[in-house]
Amino acid sequence: MNRLLSGTRALRTLEAAARHLNFTRAADELGLTPAAVSYQIKEIEEQLGVVLFTRTSRSIQLTPAGTVLFDAAADALHTLQQAVSKARRLTRGDAQLRLSVGARFATHWLLPRLPQFQAEHPGLALTFDISDAVRDFAADDVDAAIRFGAGDYPGAVSHRLFHTVVVPVCSPALLQSGRPLGRPQDLFNHTLCYVDCRPGGIVWPNWPMWMAAAGVDGFDDSRSVAFAESSHVVQAVMDGAAVGLVEWELVERDVQAGRLVRLFDVGVRVAPEYAYHLVYPAASASDRRVCALRGWMLRTVCAADAIKQHYQPGSFHE
Repeated sequence: MNRLLSGTRALRTLEAAARHLNFTRAADELGLTPAAVSYQIKEIEEQLGVVLFTRTSRSIQLTPAGTVLFDAAADALHTLQQAVSKARRLTRGDAQLRLSVGARFATHWLLPRLPQFQAEHPGLALTFDISDAVRDFAADDVDAAIRFGAGDYPGAVSHRLFHTVVVPVCSPALLQSGRPLGRPQDLFNHTLCYVDCRPGGIVWPNWPMWMAAAGVDGFDDSRSVAFAESSHVVQAVMDGAAVGLVEWELVERDVQAGRLVRLFDVGVRVAPEYAYHLVYPAASASDRRVCALRGWMLRTVCAADAIKQHYQPGSFHE
């Protein structure tokens, strides 16, 4: 009589426990308790009549039989995920395109321009996967992605959109408050905020880096406020409470509209090999939906370049 695992829950539990070799971390990933993971593993072992893990007081290890089943479970889950993704794409049909995009880019660049895309392509609806995680086009339900990086994505086509420069901005209200902001040293008397992140392992430009680029000595960054997302920096600035370091390319429309004010003629460029890219599977290069998005996005970027020359800072430091 064949003894098989019943359902995908057992497969997911086995795969997570074997990958982490830690029931607590597996439980966190699965939304279970460590006791529940341990019970499910024991249940699988009893059902199959096979010992999958050796346990000590400090660690767990896979047995040879456990390794075989772990590899099979990982392959099965990956295959199933690919099938689910394909099924969802088939259900969506050719009237939708699902784009994976980070919250920062979506909020400050894409969404304000989305009506333009909709006007040009009224029969095509964009839906979004808001995430900075790199997606697997074969396994995840996405057709294309916007990613910040070096543009090297195996098996995919990548179009460089633009690099990014970090500049200081404030609200018009703060500028009119009477507190000096005529020279970089005046920033010492203001609350300064910035984005604290390391995309691809690089350090995102912060206030010490900007002050160094501006030739300012003796800066104490202990009062600077770090945020994980640039949207929080922009909100703090618009509230009139702070001066923030933000990506020029993502706030230029706010500056042009007078909602924000760019300060000083200095910007710090993120590592030059890094930029925002439009990415999609090589097999989708002729997909009409991808072609529509690609054409619109590249035209929009080119048009913005001409406008940007008037507003962007003149001094950049890499």
